[in-house]
Amino acid sequence: MAVAEGAVIDPAAVFPDKREVWIELGFGGGEHLAAQAEAHPDVGIIGTELFLNGIGSLLRHVRDRQLDNVRIADTDSFKLVSALAPASVARVFLLFPDPWPKVRHHRRRFVRTETLDLLARLLKDGGEFRFATDHTEYCTWALARIVRHPDFVWNAEGPADWRERPADWPETRYEQRARAAGRKPVFLSFSRRPRG
Repeated sequence: MAVAEGAVIDPAAVFPDKREVWIELGFGGGEHLAAQAEAHPDVGIIGTELFLNGIGSLLRHVRDRQLDNVRIADTDSFKLVSALAPASVARVFLLFPDPWPKVRHHRRRFVRTETLDLLARLLKDGGEFRFATDHTEYCTWALARIVRHPDFVWNAEGPADWRERPADWPETRYEQRARAAGRKPVFLSFSRRPRG
């Protein structure tokens, strides 16, 4: 899927026969995106990934499962969320992104005020932003920024809501690696507040 500089993309035009559109930012090996696409054939899913091995892996999943509801954007995640039309996406996944642990690199973290503003713009009212990480400091960083953002509300009602991966949230290879290394992932879900 081409993303031209300055273009505005209406996801409904990309998937005219789907009830809604979701995006996954940095889909890694594509196992989560493919599982979601297979479980929800009535939903169109757009993914971004910079690494060719990950793109190749997702393409194999798409071929093997015969998925017709997946598109890969030919750009980075920031450019995709900048190009999508307002209130056009029902769910956004950001799973185990690079935590950029060095302080001098924190400006590269995807979760920051600028990108939260873009996500709030593209999410439909009540739309969901799902974020997972196994990096404690990045979790603290992200949570602090998202809960103070005026357009998002944290969906957690108790500790199990972030300590346990929801049943409709397929496991990724990054979660497997984190658990194998003794790190405990967190699974955060936020809803887009209704517009005034």
